[in-house]
Amino acid sequence: MLKPLGLKDKKVLVPRGAGQAKSFSQLVEKYGGISIEIPLIAFRPIEITEQLQSAMNQIHTYDWIVFTSNVTVETFFSFYKNINQKPFPKIAVIGRKTEEVLQEQGFKAAFVPSAYVTEVFTDEFLPIVPSGSKVLIPKGNLAREYISASLSNHGVLVDEIVIYETYMPDESREKLAKMLADDELDILMFTSPSTVNHFMSVVKEYKLENHIKRCVISCIGPVTEKRLLGYGLPVHVSPEEYTVKEMIKCTIQFLEK
Repeated sequence: MLKPLGLKDKKVLVPRGAGQAKSFSQLVEKYGGISIEIPLIAFRPIEITEQLQSAMNQIHTYDWIVFTSNVTVETFFSFYKNINQKPFPKIAVIGRKTEEVLQEQGFKAAFVPSAYVTEVFTDEFLPIVPSGSKVLIPKGNLAREYISASLSNHGVLVDEIVIYETYMPDESREKLAKMLADDELDILMFTSPSTVNHFMSVVKEYKLENHIKRCVISCIGPVTEKRLLGYGLPVHVSPEEYTVKEMIKCTIQFLEK
């Protein structure tokens, strides 16, 4: 049983943008914490390319489409218009939130892995995709190529298309630098390797390494944890279930100990 005020008066870094931070911040505040929203990553759709337009026009020729994040789903459907009512491929997703956002678009996932991590997704997805199948993977400009490489090695025909780019807003850099310098953050929460990279770029630029030693560091997923460890940072909390809710729950348990 978690204490109702397990995060009482703790200032918690919420590394998401305005559109995504609300539910995260509400959970922090539910347990008495003070949410500090500083988007460490933001997303913007790319300009439509010939490759992207071609993939949209030929969507009915794919057996599967793979969505690895809710941002990928939202961006893809901002481009996609099924004017000719052509059949849509089967859909595979990673993550509960991705599945929820897909359902909001009126589509249902045919495959969801047992754990929301790329390696597990690939291990479980490969057996149901025969060699010669055609798979489309929309992605961000910084996305890993693990899934496409694994599928290609299995004889699957894979097309990857970049549909959005990831960046760090300038105002976030200034706000983060000031709050770290003033020791205004108690708990740092990271949701992806990109959030870690952007955070550390500010730490190094402003020479704030000593100011993060007092912070509790939590993260979601083994890839994010590995990135933190690669920078020489301790990881105090890394839950087995890769959700914000579980990260917050495990952080409270860590603090109670």
